[in-house]
Amino acid sequence: MAKDLYEILGVSKGASEDEIKKAYRKLAIKLHPDRFASATEAEKKDAEAKFKEINHAYEVLSDKDKRANYDQYGDENGPQGFGGFGGGDASGFGGGFEDILNSFFGGFGGGGRNNPNAPRQGEDIQVKVTLSFEEAYNGVKKTIRVNRDETCSSCGGTGAKSGSSVKVCPHCNGTGTIRKTQSTLFGQQIVQTVCPHCGGKGKIVEEKCSSCRGAGYVRKEASVTVNIPAGVDSGINMTIRGEGNCGRNGGPKGNLVLVLYVLDSPDFKRVGSDLYTEYPIGYYDAACGVDVEIKTLKGTAKFKVPQGTQSGTKIRLKGYGMKMLRKDSYGDLYVTIKVETPKNLSSKQLKLLREFEDSLSDGQYPLIKKYNKK
Repeated sequence: MAKDLYEILGVSKGASEDEIKKAYRKLAIKLHPDRFASATEAEKKDAEAKFKEINHAYEVLSDKDKRANYDQYGDENGPQGFGGFGGGDASGFGGGFEDILNSFFGGFGGGGRNNPNAPRQGEDIQVKVTLSFEEAYNGVKKTIRVNRDETCSSCGGTGAKSGSSVKVCPHCNGTGTIRKTQSTLFGQQIVQTVCPHCGGKGKIVEEKCSSCRGAGYVRKEASVTVNIPAGVDSGINMTIRGEGNCGRNGGPKGNLVLVLYVLDSPDFKRVGSDLYTEYPIGYYDAACGVDVEIKTLKGTAKFKVPQGTQSGTKIRLKGYGMKMLRKDSYGDLYVTIKVETPKNLSSKQLKLLREFEDSLSDGQYPLIKKYNKK
């Protein structure tokens, strides 16, 4: 059975936020791993387990929503789940509860966690690429120009002038870190920090490279040719690996990320892999029917408009839509028929139309007949 969170912190169920904070602070000081540096392994594990418990208890009870769920359902996630530790990093001493401790004490120890000399991948470069509607349909080869960091060819990335030596930092003996004594709540503590003399590199350059001024990399313009496949749409990202900024300390290059934007077409509207367009016809063709040729992105397509077609009727042309990305198939094209009423009729034309209208029966206007019955 899970332990009561209020009991873990030693407070009552009706405890205020301030009381919960004070109780946690007191226990955190008592159980912090710095206090058990010289303890036995069993004592360290016991303290670690208790430290996780108080961290979890404080994380839940200091959050209004989680506390309300816990009080009502016995679990901070509400009635849907009764899982273990939520949030933070409950796997060891770090992450979530260190952030909580830092808010109380300004941090314990610290520094030296990351090796500044470790290889690091270069940063990615993001570029927006605009395509025409036809380019998105057919696919296209594009040459992208980017400004990126490249390893200095003069010094090979060392930052040192050609022929000059790179010395081991005498202050940290090449480790990139130094130890110093710091006063904490637990008394004098030895902490590890980045060496201020070499910036954590563990080495000092006597004479800097004149090309990169000691940085180890230079800014250059580069051209990258990419094949953008048919069927892409706005918002799709393409990642070109190894075409970003150079890495540090021998690390790999970053990536080039292309953010695609497709311009609208004056003739077609895209919905997924389907395309939509309109085709206007006259009053006579709508009544009598007509054979039609229409220009599509795939070439000319033929279809028949049947007799009595109403304005707004959609006709489907299978396979004449957008190319599907990474597939050898296409969507469909939907043609909406727009019946245009003639304008600026002469008196003779109006008379002929009246004679024609008078010759029609109610049954030849089913929609009008249905509406009039209402």
